[in-house]
Amino acid sequence: MRTYLAIFGATGNLMYKKLLPAIAALQSNNLLDLETKILCIGRANHTLESYIETAKTQIHSPINWDKLSPILEYFRMEFDQVDSYNNLKTYMNGNGDSKRLFYLAVAPELFPIIAEGISSVQLITKNDAFGRIVFEKPFGEDLKTAKAINTMLWKYFDESQIYRVDHYLGKEMIQNILVMRFANKLFENNWNSLAIEKVTIIAKETEGVMNRGNYYDHVGALKDMIQSHLLQMAALIAMEVPKSFDVDGIREEKVKVLKQIKVDHKAVITGQYNGYLSEKNIQLNSKTETAVFMKVYFETPRWKGVPFIFLTGKKFNEKRSEIIIDFEDNTVQESLWPNQEIVKNQLVIRVAPDEGVTFRMNVKEHGLSNMIQKVEMDYCHDCNVVGNKPEAYERLLLDFIRGNSTLFTRWDEIEAAWKIIDSIKNHVIEPVIYQDFEGFLAIVNSIIKEETL
Repeated sequence: MRTYLAIFGATGNLMYKKLLPAIAALQSNNLLDLETKILCIGRANHTLESYIETAKTQIHSPINWDKLSPILEYFRMEFDQVDSYNNLKTYMNGNGDSKRLFYLAVAPELFPIIAEGISSVQLITKNDAFGRIVFEKPFGEDLKTAKAINTMLWKYFDESQIYRVDHYLGKEMIQNILVMRFANKLFENNWNSLAIEKVTIIAKETEGVMNRGNYYDHVGALKDMIQSHLLQMAALIAMEVPKSFDVDGIREEKVKVLKQIKVDHKAVITGQYNGYLSEKNIQLNSKTETAVFMKVYFETPRWKGVPFIFLTGKKFNEKRSEIIIDFEDNTVQESLWPNQEIVKNQLVIRVAPDEGVTFRMNVKEHGLSNMIQKVEMDYCHDCNVVGNKPEAYERLLLDFIRGNSTLFTRWDEIEAAWKIIDSIKNHVIEPVIYQDFEGFLAIVNSIIKEETL
């Protein structure tokens, strides 16, 4: 059976920077069926040859175009015209039964138009085991708009046919969280409030909004980063042991724990980097936040009283995403080593850019003394990769093609996350102005009267 992967928005930045390189990598590693055809769908007036030439100017990663080109086809479509969808259906029907997959790499306002077009000519019908559709975030601007989008999708497709992309879930170390927790007795036995003092989840960026002003000024860091990426990471850290490690088992526990979040509204601080108002397509006197610090608690027996700290922002000192688990003090250290500094155990899960794990612990200093020193045991995940390191979109595309929805977001996860964000937006004050990461952190510490990191 032939597989058609039709990508709407084929002339956009996501296609050039992420999807085409990922498809080329999957093909190079022989992970695509020989009967796979990639339909690049856009509104620009291209031939396949002119489309590929344009793509070459936009893509800087190495691609074997001689090998990739034969599986590509360019389709010019008007997204609001039913004739365009009938033409697409005629093309797909020309090779008998086929698996029909649709990727919407387009602005959210086009979701209902394209979804209706696909459904109206029965390119996908409900209960079609071989028809699936994938949507990129954002999934709405708040709970109300997210519900409207979802109601529209359910009109045309079954929930099992809908795949919602959060590319953070495709990252290697995000997938590794559950393995670390549940495949190591050391951590699972101490993964609770008795052993852990706090959890910090960080996503820092060095760049500003660049050419995304139109989008970002209506969204901001709370919706762009906290609502999806950081809450997803927190759910994997805080969830209970699933009844099974299949798709539904993991998702059920993530949803349960997201519903148990209590936000400390006195410890929610937003910032806006100095110079944001001068960026292209930013509204005059915009109050959109580009940085967020917030503290939440999970009201579950496992995590009672343990703060989860989220920190994300643009124009910070480095590009880094990581999860820091700080363990409690040792109960006997003061009596046994009263005059020595003993650091707390700390586990750092590095998500990006250098993936890996660091564990900080205490050992005896070398020599005749009984002094204690801090050491770090470091595991570099990237160091074990020979050749091409799979990117998040490679894994997500492969899972989408194969029908594995584990790394995609279910509606009730999105609903729970939006309820949290909506509650924050009702309390948050206007953002403070900051120069850099240290400046924002100093402001945070001065407001909540404690050292946060």
